[in-house]
Amino acid sequence: MRPCGGFSSLFVDLYELTMAQAYFFEGLEGEAVFSVFVRRLPENRNFLISCGLEQVLCFLEGACFSSEEIDYLYGLGLFKDEFLDWLRSFSFTGDVYALPEGTVFFENEPVLEVVAPVAQAQLLETYILNQLQFQILIATKGARITLSSRDRKVVDFGCRRAHGTDAGIKAARAFYVGGVQATSNVLAGKIYNIPVTGTMAHSYIQVHGKELEAFKRFSSLYPETILLIDTYSIEEGVRRVIELANILGKDFKVRGVRIDSSDLTEVSRMVRKMLDEAGLYQLKIFVSGGLDEYSIAEIVSNNVPIDGFGIGTKSIVSSDCPYLDIVYKLVQYEGMGKLKTSAEKTTIPFQKQVFRYVEDGLYTHDVLAIHSEILPGNPLIKPVMRGGKRLSPPEELSLIRDRCQEEIKRLPPHLLSLSKSKEPYPVRLSKVLEESFNQMRQLN
Repeated sequence: MRPCGGFSSLFVDLYELTMAQAYFFEGLEGEAVFSVFVRRLPENRNFLISCGLEQVLCFLEGACFSSEEIDYLYGLGLFKDEFLDWLRSFSFTGDVYALPEGTVFFENEPVLEVVAPVAQAQLLETYILNQLQFQILIATKGARITLSSRDRKVVDFGCRRAHGTDAGIKAARAFYVGGVQATSNVLAGKIYNIPVTGTMAHSYIQVHGKELEAFKRFSSLYPETILLIDTYSIEEGVRRVIELANILGKDFKVRGVRIDSSDLTEVSRMVRKMLDEAGLYQLKIFVSGGLDEYSIAEIVSNNVPIDGFGIGTKSIVSSDCPYLDIVYKLVQYEGMGKLKTSAEKTTIPFQKQVFRYVEDGLYTHDVLAIHSEILPGNPLIKPVMRGGKRLSPPEELSLIRDRCQEEIKRLPPHLLSLSKSKEPYPVRLSKVLEESFNQMRQLN
């Protein structure tokens, strides 16, 4: 059985295997808790959106090592037969606790915690971080873009510029969680039931030679299409659309036009004026071309007549924030809290729970507590896997998306800014956790 998505359990860093073998021969089989969290928010982020849990759970349910993979490891000359036999029968038997996908979270708050025999848990680090980091980045990017668009339609066009096919497909999913309304990628649409959209590229118009002829042919096959008008002159492109409308009369059902170049603020005003003067008030204007939340916010602030945006390169690689300081750290072993005390990389011990507090419909602060504590706030971290088996079927992506939108509505307004807020969201330690943390630091 191959893990979800075709990923091999060899998708590990070598040190995870060498440590697992060391644990094996030392007889260290105690229950460990590994916590996934972001040490600090990026300079230009006030919140993050949890995303990627589904792929992690799917992988864990199917994690195994094939005979071919065992043979490869044998050939490295690093691993003894007894350990390789252990890997041959490997399956994940632990528990997982996590924030539901689409939940807003902040620095030092666990996104996911693995509770399992230490060697099992150690082998999961690379895959878990790989999947969670990227989808968190892109879901957060999608949320910021959606906020910037102020209810205008946003579509993901970025798959061709993603860092590999897996990233492209997962980005479409994460964008949708963050609020983006559709994707151009058909496989992502099929896998995740995301609305797909797309019409034509410049090549179609170039093949036909004359723009009007291309518009005629395409709209005869797809009457409610959106026509791309900047292959040559944008002004002439609009004239060809108007000409087509005059030719077709009541049979003209084109929904809009798309611009992929030039100063989008200025040309959109020109296009809107020309369309309105021709009585084509119903046609929408869509734009694309290197857009992200910053450029969209600037366009929208100028009150331009643009109805929707296509996002691509800058968005799918999260160009302003291409990585997170996300880590997978041991926080508990055999019931004892574990921590690092190295400079700027101190970790907080113990399996944890996050309690969130609300006032007048808005989130006010979170309290990070030991997992067994009971506090009056809303506990965010849920059990999602027991004994290597998930506790419930996969959530519908639409429900995750709705959760994300509700979460964002509950954030204090200053956290919705594209720049860093002067008032970060408060995350405090419970009294019990703080006292335990301080005692352990003194002992170390």
